Amino acid sequence: MRASLPKVLHPVAGESMLAHVLAAAPSGDGARLAVVLGPEHAAVETEAKRLRPDVDIFIQRERLGTAHAVLAAREAIARGADDLLIAFGDTPLITAATFARLRAQLAEGAALAVLGFRAADPTGYGRLLMDGSKLVAIREQADATEAERAITLCNAGVMAMDGRHALAILDKIGNANSKGEYYLVDAVAIARAQGLDAAVIETSEDEVRGINTKAQLAEAEAVMQNRLRQAAMDAGVTLIAPETVYLAADTKFGKDVTIEPFVVIGPGVSIGDGAVIHSFSHLVQSTLGRNTLLGPFARLRPGTSMGDGAKIGNFVEAKAAVLEAGVKVNHLSYIGDAHVGAHSNIGAGTITCNYDGFNKHKTRIGEGAFIGTNTSLVAPINIGARAYIGSGSVITRDVPEDALALERSPQTTREGAAARFRSAKSRQKK
Repeated sequence: MRASLPKVLHPVAGESMLAHVLAAAPSGDGARLAVVLGPEHAAVETEAKRLRPDVDIFIQRERLGTAHAVLAAREAIARGADDLLIAFGDTPLITAATFARLRAQLAEGAALAVLGFRAADPTGYGRLLMDGSKLVAIREQADATEAERAITLCNAGVMAMDGRHALAILDKIGNANSKGEYYLVDAVAIARAQGLDAAVIETSEDEVRGINTKAQLAEAEAVMQNRLRQAAMDAGVTLIAPETVYLAADTKFGKDVTIEPFVVIGPGVSIGDGAVIHSFSHLVQSTLGRNTLLGPFARLRPGTSMGDGAKIGNFVEAKAAVLEAGVKVNHLSYIGDAHVGAHSNIGAGTITCNYDGFNKHKTRIGEGAFIGTNTSLVAPINIGARAYIGSGSVITRDVPEDALALERSPQTTREGAAARFRSAKSRQKK
């Protein structure tokens, strides 16, 4: 990937590749998870434990092939299980439904089930050699005959094994090949030699995309976005131009939500019933209540919540801000580290001055307050309920309930001074 970030931690739809794979893996009662890592991958271990605190971590000290990697988790496999699923951390498009289909083959009597796909260009992939519905072998490209290379049914690398046979099969895999490595694909021939059946299920090429480059990462993102958009529309969300909207894997929608073109929704966003998000808005780790209006050109940063009926208009940024029901921040304002009471009105150009160069401070605005245009509220500060702040003010002290606060320098008007100024400047120019 040519990046300092470990490959499986690169994000797709706001979640790491590893997160997508682990989300698809079985969970709940009886499900156990083992993750095999290379040495010095503490960040990957941390991510795995964040996602599944019950995970067992195993280290593959030497890279001696796919079967060698699986057997690094021998301790977990030896504990016994009904089924053993083997997947890769860099295939973020794999789904829980596909894992379930693999396991279903085991329930029907196969000792081993392999995930296959029809490759548009099979070059470089292992080919799945079939005898009717039974898998006979997996032939690597280098070892395949011309006839076998013409086969388009390819090995995705994802596999399921009957837990009763898994360790016995894996232990028989040798390294008698040109690279001296232990290949998981040899499990098929070993199972067959033991009189056991091997089966194949097919999926789309998109689902088993492995990610090794930034270009492939972008391709996976495109596939995931199409899935998320389709799921949102199937759930009743109106996407006016779906191809321009970017969603996160964990985005939550209520009923009758409308999203206009060119909206980006990052992780941790929940959108309530009837909300409308106008074009060119960007949201992350925020909550929108029912019948809220956002944008166009609005930005919600982490920790922002909008109560029912609240409105944030064009060129407004909010961060760590709670806007209660009916609040209006219509345009050209910054609301950060603030709590705004219900039905308050925030005029254009208002700024909560939350940072003093060392610490962040809180602004509290009471219910029904009116903050005039071009106002700076220097935190920490409290504006009481129903207070009125005159336009152009810099407010540095608390304002009580129902009070009017105004801070301006007196206006000075000098009759004829503009004409005299122009005349003087004209003479200087000559």
